[in-house]
Amino acid sequence: MPKVIDVGRICVKIAGREAGRKCIIVDIINENFVVVTGPKTLTGVKRRRVNVKHIEPTPHKIRISKGASDEEVISALEEAGLIAEMKKRIVPSIS
Repeated sequence: MPKVIDVGRICVKIAGREAGRKCIIVDIINENFVVVTGPKTLTGVKRRRVNVKHIEPTPHKIRISKGASDEEVISALEEAGLIAEMKKRIVPSIS
């Protein structure tokens, strides 16, 4: 199954100091890098550029525009009822 990397996809960071925390793709830079946000106030993940090899997509997706602000991301999560899901930390599966 190919990885689905698109704007609004909820992912889990599998590398770095934020490993195990969930984040949302807000922009796609190229085939290797995306911009993600937690937002930091919700999950502890700062808005930053991330290698796609360091994130694992989940089946969840929210409707946001490309480059959405943290406030827009939080309101979209509230509409989708995924706030509690985002706060859960998981143990990343490294393959």
